[in-house]
Amino acid sequence: MTDPEFMTQAEAVLRAVERCCDRINDESDADVDNQRVGGMVTLTFANRSQVIVNLQKPLHEIWMAARSGGYHYRFDGSHWRDTKTGADFFTDLSRNASAQAGQPLTFTAEL
Repeated sequence: MTDPEFMTQAEAVLRAVERCCDRINDESDADVDNQRVGGMVTLTFANRSQVIVNLQKPLHEIWMAARSGGYHYRFDGSHWRDTKTGADFFTDLSRNASAQAGQPLTFTAEL
């Protein structure tokens, strides 16, 4: 994957995360604040816990930090997969965000 290809794919993930936060806030009583600075999106929940999604450009990876730990994802041509478990980024984000928000939250690549 070239640097421009990585940026195209990774930026799409960050935009999807932001759109999902907007949808979640519109459709539920979850209060998920999202703030983007460059290649990083910070999700802050009502209990003040956070999930941070950050682009690692030199490695062509997306990293996620949550209460449950840190995760690294690489693009396999169709999905962003955890480098250790093979789990999908959006599945892991949904699981971690739900645990930290105390209610089911769904993040997807598409709305």
